[in-house]
Amino acid sequence: MQVLKRLSILACIAFLAGCGAGAHSGAVPNLRTPNDSLSAMPGDSLSAMPGDSLSAMPGASLACDWNFLLAGANCSVAINTNVPAVSDAATPANLLSGLHPADIQNAYHLPSANAGGTVAIVDANDDPNAESDLAVYRTAFGLPPCTTLNGCFRKVNQSGQAGPYPAASLPWSTEIALDVDMVSAVCPKCNILLVEANSDSFDDLGASVDTAASMGAVAVSNSYYGPEWSGETGEDAHYNHPGIAITVSAGDEASPFYPAASPYVTSVGGTSLSNGTETAWQYGARGCSRYEAKPKWQGNTSCKSRAIVDVAAVADPQTGVTMYDSTAGGWLVAGGTSVGAPVLAAAYALSANPQPPAYSYDRENAFNDVAPSGYDLVTGLGSPNGVSGL
Repeated sequence: MQVLKRLSILACIAFLAGCGAGAHSGAVPNLRTPNDSLSAMPGDSLSAMPGDSLSAMPGASLACDWNFLLAGANCSVAINTNVPAVSDAATPANLLSGLHPADIQNAYHLPSANAGGTVAIVDANDDPNAESDLAVYRTAFGLPPCTTLNGCFRKVNQSGQAGPYPAASLPWSTEIALDVDMVSAVCPKCNILLVEANSDSFDDLGASVDTAASMGAVAVSNSYYGPEWSGETGEDAHYNHPGIAITVSAGDEASPFYPAASPYVTSVGGTSLSNGTETAWQYGARGCSRYEAKPKWQGNTSCKSRAIVDVAAVADPQTGVTMYDSTAGGWLVAGGTSVGAPVLAAAYALSANPQPPAYSYDRENAFNDVAPSGYDLVTGLGSPNGVSGL
């Protein structure tokens, strides 16, 4: 048992994956199989992943806590610590740092005046202040109210019911706050369905995706990631909902992760966005899946298996977005590939006819190319240029 614990610790350190309070069920093991040694998996060592440490992301802190013994999914919010939190909820928008809704809309040429249906957000644990914090964000930027009362906002538990909700979690509250803000920024007329999973296990998160799909969402955003494992294909069915766009964060370390590796999702990598120019974010996940086969539609990648980044959006906290989370100090500037999952989900909703990832690969010209030219493993096809590729 002690050997297994040591392996778990090494695995979590090597991946810096989100080891939250929840454990996987028996269907999803916490540990790699006995044959999955660190030395047998290229890139799975600290020395092979330069820069993948908390201390190596200057000016930022990762919101989620790390439990090296329980390898659940990790949320992927990176807070810019160079910009102090602003506690006054009524601070005028022109005094708030970070990318505002109009900045995001303009950068990606999004038709945000469109109505887009319901965008679901799946995260773990409860954010008791999700609706009230969202109201602060939308008021600051002149967005229409989105409340339970007017039918725009709805929060449910993993079973689709309005309570009881899972235990509250400060890190996941920050994730939820970011996600609802980003959907609002991109698609102010979209309805928002927040589905809170019982825990950060992939079983619970996957079941919550199923719930979101059954409740009429046109797109489902998933801002979490974890280390790949040999049985991950058994979870893929949760992300297979034809006609519904499923977006996921690629992850914030230079390694392949799940569910980004699932062939049924659009995985969003990270960029730095400054003055209209985008470059690859050095901490964005990238690489080739260890366990998922290469989809036919990904023929333009260098991987022999599933390449885990399809498209990209801003993720660098130093060029990050404005968000509001009362439990984390108020107004913050945030990044991480957490930003891209809800941004792309809302963009899919604006398209009015969400398509599977294969559709995007046939329409590379609908994306802003991020150097190096053409598809690359860090930013995929690039960032959206309108919604014609979605």
